[in-house]
Amino acid sequence: MDRPTDTPLPWPDARRDAPPIKGRGTATRYAHRFAATERQSDGASRDPAELESDPSDRRVPTHVVPEQARSILSRNDSPDVPFTWAINPYRGCEHGCIYCYARPTHAYLDLSPGLDFETRLVAKVNAADLLLQELAKPGYEPSPIAIGSATDAYQPIEREWGLTRSVIEVLDAVRHPFSIVTKSATVERDIDLLASAAARQQAYVMVSITTLDSSLSRRLEPRAASPIRRLQTVRRLAESGVPVGVNVAPIIPFLNEPEIEQIVEAAVDAGASRIHYTVVRLPWEVAPLFTEWLQHHVPDRAERIVARIRDLHGDQLYRARFGDRMKGDGVWAQLIRSRIERARRVHGVSGDGPPLVVQGFEPPRRLVGRPGRRAPDPSCGQGALF
Repeated sequence: MDRPTDTPLPWPDARRDAPPIKGRGTATRYAHRFAATERQSDGASRDPAELESDPSDRRVPTHVVPEQARSILSRNDSPDVPFTWAINPYRGCEHGCIYCYARPTHAYLDLSPGLDFETRLVAKVNAADLLLQELAKPGYEPSPIAIGSATDAYQPIEREWGLTRSVIEVLDAVRHPFSIVTKSATVERDIDLLASAAARQQAYVMVSITTLDSSLSRRLEPRAASPIRRLQTVRRLAESGVPVGVNVAPIIPFLNEPEIEQIVEAAVDAGASRIHYTVVRLPWEVAPLFTEWLQHHVPDRAERIVARIRDLHGDQLYRARFGDRMKGDGVWAQLIRSRIERARRVHGVSGDGPPLVVQGFEPPRRLVGRPGRRAPDPSCGQGALF
């Protein structure tokens, strides 16, 4: 990933090891693994926000830098995920989920996977144009594209930037299949496009629900939609004819793991036809950030949680091994798998996503000048695309 160079970065110097900030997943800016040096405050010069009597009331603004990306389709070579191509219109994610496995990607921007990941964001403003170019290449073979596989494509800044909608407009116009995974209710804004694609069996939405406990959700994933709101989104998508599944993820032992059956029941009652799951995984800098979060928020359970996560990953906080990195390995992994499978059987739902149709794809070059075919609305994108 390339750091944008055409726009000055409006971001202050980093600080780390700060107390929790209300509305943020972490207040810490750990130095990333590529950094040659690490800064720590000496107490002589501090942000005014750090001097307030109640640290939880400090406010850290979100900054977004526009980027002219060089490419937009990312190829997946992992056998653990069921797609070949992915699109992520944004770098970083304002939802601030402390467990997010994508946090370490911010290191490639020379930014911290901690607080920077959720407050210093990059918007790929030419995403729709790049996608159009990719789909128009001679010999392109359509395969379902996953939207938001790394950072949530419907995070709060999407309401202003509209990049995800511009991408879906392109896919709908050329009749290309796609799937979406999100924690945001903003996906409801695009039900018109999703329903259009779903009618051709070319769209599938998966809503991640980590917990039904709104208090835990506010601390674990502070700027994502509330659990009740996500269930409402599942219901509205299903009622609109959009196939929708729920991802019970990530499952964290002794934290949200006791809720597995309740989450599945609530999801199916709301209209979910499929139930997926993954266990928590803590690559690179996510491990110290997450263990720090445990000490701040659930110190009485921190040691037990960490020990059980190690049980899931071969006595490590994370083992990046194909086959079990997403589901874990060992006795506890098998127990979680058994509980999910039983809950699926009880409620009569599948664990597999629906087959998406690739037939009917019309490369953009064939659409130019064709009457009767609606081009993407430029009001949400970066200008006319056809």
